[in-house]
Amino acid sequence: MKLDNKEIFKTLNPNKVWVPVFIGLAIVFLMFYLDPNVNAQTLRGVFDASIPYILLAILFIVLRDIGYMFRIREVTNKHLTWTRALYVIILWEFASAVTPSIVGGTAVAAFILQKEGIPLGKALAFTMLTAIMDNLFFVIGAPIILYFAQGYIFPESRILEMRLGSSIVYLFWASYSLYAFYSILMAGALFYRPRVFKWLLLKIFSIKWIRKWKYNANMYGDQIIEASKEIRGKPLSYWLIIVSATIFIWCSRYFMLNALISAFNGLELFEHVVVFARQIIMWVVMMISPTPGSSGTAEFFFSQFFKEFLLGYTFVTSILWRMFSYYPYLILGAIFLPRWIKQVFFKKRGKKGSARNPKKDGINE
Repeated sequence: MKLDNKEIFKTLNPNKVWVPVFIGLAIVFLMFYLDPNVNAQTLRGVFDASIPYILLAILFIVLRDIGYMFRIREVTNKHLTWTRALYVIILWEFASAVTPSIVGGTAVAAFILQKEGIPLGKALAFTMLTAIMDNLFFVIGAPIILYFAQGYIFPESRILEMRLGSSIVYLFWASYSLYAFYSILMAGALFYRPRVFKWLLLKIFSIKWIRKWKYNANMYGDQIIEASKEIRGKPLSYWLIIVSATIFIWCSRYFMLNALISAFNGLELFEHVVVFARQIIMWVVMMISPTPGSSGTAEFFFSQFFKEFLLGYTFVTSILWRMFSYYPYLILGAIFLPRWIKQVFFKKRGKKGSARNPKKDGINE
């Protein structure tokens, strides 16, 4: 069982930051050009923001990343120091930012953990576990938040209705159904019957026109079996900590936008609930985006979901939202990646007394 290092380093490529940046900027300029209400005066609206709420939004971003670092340390039984956890999270977020949302950065995260000294079987188990926890937050959280914000959660969108022939409600439920099916299937494979999952996978990929991927399916089935062995027998406290950390992480992520909107337009308590709820709905819809880090898709849907709370500040807030929650990880990833490669592939060889071959690991010097 092994990971394709060359493919992973194709993902962990600092040059890839330009693709999502270009897509995001293209959509922003298109919105600027097509919307008659957006002009130079609109951009000056950024100076109307409340500084305390902007600082609160930044605090939520920091809390989210601390939550990620805490969770990965707990998941790995504190194998990682806080510094190493920071590297893992930044590179994981970078991988997610340069790949489509539906792909994510799970394989890259397993590779990073393996290079941090965690055996591959455990690394796969830990990354799959965190991915499943994140997925279940949406699968379980969406119906709950739908209940609390009933009647106000889906924005009316003439654009979506004209282009798709139906409302955003159907788009959400289509995305949610696919994601729920995938999450439940993966949870069942990891926690209940991994060998049954592998058998089913091989049967599916025995079909003639997809048979060429049967080897990859077999390898993935082996990974699931190995990962399942690693996480069995964990105490209740282990699961409570991980679940609590996952809820904290995603609430911090979403409260950031609540604070950002409040910086331009004060919200009532119920409006805060609706904004929080719509973020979950929007995130589920964005999961099927084919662009890296949902570039373009995120900017478009932001206007559809939150314009009624921001009015003339919608365009400016959408830019700030992406500047706070997305683009920093592209920049930090490009900065951290070369340092991490030197630490993992070059500095450690002096300690072990034997040099690694970077090209063999898929790195071009």
